[in-house]
Amino acid sequence: MVLGIIAVVIVALGIMWMSSYNSFVNLEENVDQSYAQIENQLQRRLDLIPNLVNTVKGYASHEKEVIASVSDARARLAGANTPAEEATANAELSNALSRLLVVVENYPNLKADQQFTQLMDELSGTENRIAVARKDYNDQVAEYNKKVKRFPGSIIAGFGGFDEKEYFQADPKAQEAPQVDFGGNGG
Repeated sequence: MVLGIIAVVIVALGIMWMSSYNSFVNLEENVDQSYAQIENQLQRRLDLIPNLVNTVKGYASHEKEVIASVSDARARLAGANTPAEEATANAELSNALSRLLVVVENYPNLKADQQFTQLMDELSGTENRIAVARKDYNDQVAEYNKKVKRFPGSIIAGFGGFDEKEYFQADPKAQEAPQVDFGGNGG
């Protein structure tokens, strides 16, 4: 009789352990899937930028420094491997794109160009998708990390090799207002 009770308790604990372990697997997969969506949108952005740069080049061939900074920032984002590296590279690319938009202001014909307008609309839509994907990812990370930290999940996470995930955070420089210079003598 005692052996039967012990066996039932062991089986019940085993079922609870498996259920909790599978829950970790599901949550970790949700985090990975959300991160893949960020990467998907960042790739879309990377694919749009060469077309945008080439369109601007035709109008603003002497603005090589700004165009080069966009291309360099794009390359850094493409080479990023971690959420922190991607966040930093993403901020650099955003800054370079904002400088490019200042250049565009000097070319009214470019702003009226249908291809440029379409590319800017697509880029704007992509920026919104990136923001949503980052939020979704961070929501999944929060849910996962709570389970990793809470008892008894912390015990199962420790034995199962489930570590906390890193949030997709903005670059600290993103809190600084960008400096915009329209070429005037600010006075």
